[in-house]
Amino acid sequence: MQQQGTALACRTGHSFDAARQGYVNLTVGRPATTGDDRDMVQARSAFFDAGHYAPLSAVLADHAAQRWTGGLVADIGAGTGHHLAAVLDALPKAYGLAVDVSRYALRRAARAHPRAGAVGCDVWRGLPLAADSVGVLLNVFAPRNGAEFARVVQRGGTLLVVTPGRRHLAELRSHVELIAVDPRKEERLAAQLHRSFTQEADEQFTLPLRLSHAEAATLVGMTPNARHTTSEAVRSRLARLPEPVEVTAVFRLSVYRRQ
Repeated sequence: MQQQGTALACRTGHSFDAARQGYVNLTVGRPATTGDDRDMVQARSAFFDAGHYAPLSAVLADHAAQRWTGGLVADIGAGTGHHLAAVLDALPKAYGLAVDVSRYALRRAARAHPRAGAVGCDVWRGLPLAADSVGVLLNVFAPRNGAEFARVVQRGGTLLVVTPGRRHLAELRSHVELIAVDPRKEERLAAQLHRSFTQEADEQFTLPLRLSHAEAATLVGMTPNARHTTSEAVRSRLARLPEPVEVTAVFRLSVYRRQ
């Protein structure tokens, strides 16, 4: 891609204008999904800004700081860019790129950090990144395209994948209809990546949360569960629980090195 004023142009002749919010949408045609809607992005931004998942951001930043030796920091499925910003704070010489398909998320990601850009892209149609250009790739609760990850991550580079543990938000499941965690998620992750990446670490950590009813509703509202219920139904069910609502987030961090 070459910059032409406020637009980006590719070798095939396509030109992509930068939105006034600061991101560039590189999606051609109709994407397979439109990503998170406005309400989901607002919920995620509010929950992250309150610091509830700050320990997760800190773990990602620590791993990136230990392993980064150069190259771009790319967050695929970046959402609001919150985790990317934390990683860049730990890497003062690095530049980052947030990639997401949701225009609502990209509006926030574009201003998440002064050393980060944001582009709209369907991960299943390829990433707008040069081969071997990425030193650290983040993939947090987001779709994974193993072949594209292998193409863009440089030899010896790092891939940090965060997936939900099997008991993630388990305390809420009997009260709010939550999508079950796929018991084969770890197996599928390994199958996607084993040909090009070597797993260096596999960590699971829990994060106890004490939330108000409103904060618990925000937590549910920022997840894919929000597509299968209404905010009114969630608030009604959560109101029956004692406050604060005690819930445990369970994260699984898989650390890979590009072969």
